[in-house]
Amino acid sequence: MSEQVTPTGDPRELLAGLPADEPVVMINLLRYKQPDGAEHYRRYARGVVPHLEGVGGRVLYSGNAERFVIGDGERPWWDVILVVEYPTPGAFLKMVADKDYLEVHKHREAALERAELIATSRWFG
Repeated sequence: MSEQVTPTGDPRELLAGLPADEPVVMINLLRYKQPDGAEHYRRYARGVVPHLEGVGGRVLYSGNAERFVIGDGERPWWDVILVVEYPTPGAFLKMVADKDYLEVHKHREAALERAELIATSRWFG
């Protein structure tokens, strides 16, 4: 398990295998730093909205991690799950490269002890 809050490599390379012209849904599993991580994340959430909307992204779901139904342990390691859809991987990359977004992103880094960001694409199985 990684104790990171930033990408492990170049986001362009990490997203290279996804369809370029289809939506990408990012699953965020987030554990806050204590005692004020949740407040920092609220600042990030307020500040990121115009950047997210500016590239056509939207939050599909956000919620607390309460209990496992299937899994090990009493509850997950993360405090919050956030599911965000971007119209394309390029839209996500455009947002995270914007200098104004990077200023807002400082609150995310200050908020989190650990994060996993999972890029998903539609499954046509």
